Amino acid sequence: MTYQTIIVTREDSVAVVKFNRPKALNAINPDVIRELGSAVEEIGSDLSVGVLILTGEGEKAFVAGADISHMVHLSPLEARQFSANGQRLLFALEGLSIPVIACVNGFALGGGTEIAMACDFIYASENAKFGQPEINLGLIPGFGGTQRLSRLVGKAVAKELCLTGGMIDAAEAVRIGLVNKVFPADRLWEETMKTARIMAAKGRVSLEAVKHSIDRGFDLELASGCAIEADNFALCFPGPDAREGMRAFLEKRTPVFNKGEK
Repeated sequence: MTYQTIIVTREDSVAVVKFNRPKALNAINPDVIRELGSAVEEIGSDLSVGVLILTGEGEKAFVAGADISHMVHLSPLEARQFSANGQRLLFALEGLSIPVIACVNGFALGGGTEIAMACDFIYASENAKFGQPEINLGLIPGFGGTQRLSRLVGKAVAKELCLTGGMIDAAEAVRIGLVNKVFPADRLWEETMKTARIMAAKGRVSLEAVKHSIDRGFDLELASGCAIEADNFALCFPGPDAREGMRAFLEKRTPVFNKGEK
């Protein structure tokens, strides 16, 4: 499929989606939402893809927020639909069975932070900036920002960021638990791809089982979460990945998993 606002590429079993509106700092509009939704659906159905990376085209921005030139004309009903479409997209992104890495190479503000938070984890460049500045426009986050941010960093920190509309740098984002790792800008892509390749080399069944166990069990009581883990642990055993992994261990060699086979 041909896209206008994103670029979709593959590096072996790693899929890469780049937001491609650099002149607008990769700002989100309905076209971005629609095209990213199509890409997420396509990637999610491709068993040869083991990991997805999201990043921004250019050196300035991951996604600098929503396109204000679009939002300024919205009626309340249209604003509700814009929010619903964005939230639906991020639930689909969050619901992918494969690992998703946000590679934040600059500004990730408003919808940019919201998209990054819907990924499994975030790697950022030293010059990256995060924030929910919607209140400076007389608005609030609309793509799940108040909810995901509070779950990631706690209510008090989320309230401070959303109520002040301020930005934080990458080092502070790591300190509060929003970002996993920070790298110099010239090493960010290399380090992100290194991690993606490590994960993509694992068995797909166990990748999916880990993600499902953590995501489904996180908000449950411990015993219920452990029950989900036990079910997923058992599901690993009939497949070729577990057989190959354990045989490779016993034979003192590196396992070679069959990508795309369950």
